[in-house]
Amino acid sequence: MRSISSRPTEAGKVSGTPIRHPGRGRRLHTIDNPRKNTVLTVMTGLFTLYCLLPLVWLVINATKSQADFVSSFGLAPGHEFALWDNIVGVFTFQDGIFSRWLLNTLLYVVVGATVSTFLAALGGYALAKLDFTGKRVFLFVVLGSISVPGIALAIPQFLLFAQVGMTNTPWAILIPSFINPFGLYLMWVFTAEAVPSGLLEAAKIDGAGEFRTFLQIALPMLAPASVTVLLFSFVSIWNNYFLPLIMLKDPDWYPLTVGINQWNKLGSTAGNGALIQNLVITSSLLTIIPLIAAFLSLQRYWQSGLSLGAIKG
Repeated sequence: MRSISSRPTEAGKVSGTPIRHPGRGRRLHTIDNPRKNTVLTVMTGLFTLYCLLPLVWLVINATKSQADFVSSFGLAPGHEFALWDNIVGVFTFQDGIFSRWLLNTLLYVVVGATVSTFLAALGGYALAKLDFTGKRVFLFVVLGSISVPGIALAIPQFLLFAQVGMTNTPWAILIPSFINPFGLYLMWVFTAEAVPSGLLEAAKIDGAGEFRTFLQIALPMLAPASVTVLLFSFVSIWNNYFLPLIMLKDPDWYPLTVGINQWNKLGSTAGNGALIQNLVITSSLLTIIPLIAAFLSLQRYWQSGLSLGAIKG
């Protein structure tokens, strides 16, 4: 009687006894070849439509005159293309105060985002690479502060600034924007993975101090995370509304968010026919253009910063 050899003669088979692989013949689904899901596609399309519809409405209505705005359908174009006239009206209404609001917003954003990003990088570096008393407690405080919404701190901040006489000044907007708990946490996570401790030790052996080591060695390596924190701070300060609303009473120090809302109230309460909804819509469109430009120009840094920072998180 002839025996059957158990030595495999080829991959996946034993001599005389072929092995059937489960699932053979099925098409494998990978990242490059994903499984098609009709429900997921429809849901994604609906979500995209939900996000784009307000923007489309804003762009269409910014091209209308005041008469077309109140007499035509929201998603239909007006009888005349009045975008340029609306832009001119925005910058000339009330003696051109929109330009002042724009400069105020740029001041708050540039100074606030830059300082908060630098402080977040400095604090994240210290938490990730230095040992000091109370470090663990401080980490718990940072993590806890992330869960506290900023609007919950607006009233206490107003009371503190009122006691020192700093309300109705730019410092009442700038100083709170310097503190960014989420940026600090992101920098801490990113620094722990992206900055080699051996390189820092080598710099210190060569005679570099702690602050010089941070500036010349660690900070260049933190560029992706720094851009990410800078972008988040930019958007947060640019869209900040409630804090300036309670801190500022002088229209000359208003940011765009508060100023445009004042125009909206003015237009909704006007009883003599001097409605300015077209100016409110056009100014709102002009306000979001810098945000879109910032996201598009810094998108690759933003994505790389989040992906690298998520390695440890």
